[in-house]
Amino acid sequence: MLALGENREHAGNDGYDDDPAEHYSWDSTVQNHARIAQGDVIALWDRKELIGISVIEAIDTGSTEKTLYSCPVCKKADIKRRIKERPTYRCGKCGALFYEPASRTKTVTTYRSRHGAAWVNGRGLLSGSELRALCDSPNSQLSMRSVRWDRLRDALAATGRAPDLRALGRERPLVIPGGHKVATVRVRVGQASFREQLLSEHGAECAFTGPAPAAVLEAAHLYGYAATGEHHVWGGLLLRRDLHRLFDDGRLAIDPVTGRISVDPALSPYPLYWELHDRLPTATLRAEHRGWLTSHWNQHRAKA
Repeated sequence: MLALGENREHAGNDGYDDDPAEHYSWDSTVQNHARIAQGDVIALWDRKELIGISVIEAIDTGSTEKTLYSCPVCKKADIKRRIKERPTYRCGKCGALFYEPASRTKTVTTYRSRHGAAWVNGRGLLSGSELRALCDSPNSQLSMRSVRWDRLRDALAATGRAPDLRALGRERPLVIPGGHKVATVRVRVGQASFREQLLSEHGAECAFTGPAPAAVLEAAHLYGYAATGEHHVWGGLLLRRDLHRLFDDGRLAIDPVTGRISVDPALSPYPLYWELHDRLPTATLRAEHRGWLTSHWNQHRAKA
């Protein structure tokens, strides 16, 4: 945000009563006026250097009649006051010289940010040219320009004199690009019926840990379903979702010699899983189950 105070170079309006460390004012004639929101991190500068950084606590809005000035020839607002030369004004668009600009009034929405609580002084840290380079549109002439927080933060850190930015309270949250897209996927036909059969047979119980909400129980194939595409009657058990994943990866298995649960030693730092090691499954296993579980053991754990 550009805060020029009494050093304004243009005369399109009468300016704003900014106090950079406390509040910043703008209105609906300013481009990007509606993009600023409570909680935004803002950086104020005066074209020469960074003034400071803060977080917007609140934005007060109102309405007023505003006087707008323009070139009497081309009607553009890009006019500058000449300090020593006469006529007093010069138009930056058409080059016309004149003593008094044209004027009109307009009803505008006013905005004032309150950001004094988290104010961090930035004088002497970054020059105007360095700040321009950080903007998403470096060549923009707008008084409000977007800049990514991580770029500004890293530039301040590179000075070796960066202020303590913890006063800002938080950083802007990282937003991971999302959305949706249309995709073609393979669906396991009969999976729902297979799960219903297991629930009917075993009830709402995880085969390794016992009773559990049905919503967290999945029908785990004891063999590689992808290779056959078939649901064998005694080829599945109900497992909690997390245990199902570990079982498919071979991190959990049934030792065919002892009939007990074998947990990969790599899981020993996790008591929730390691406490299952050498325990008997809670489900009653049929001979068909044991046959499939032996094949699973030979595939994932026998060599280990």
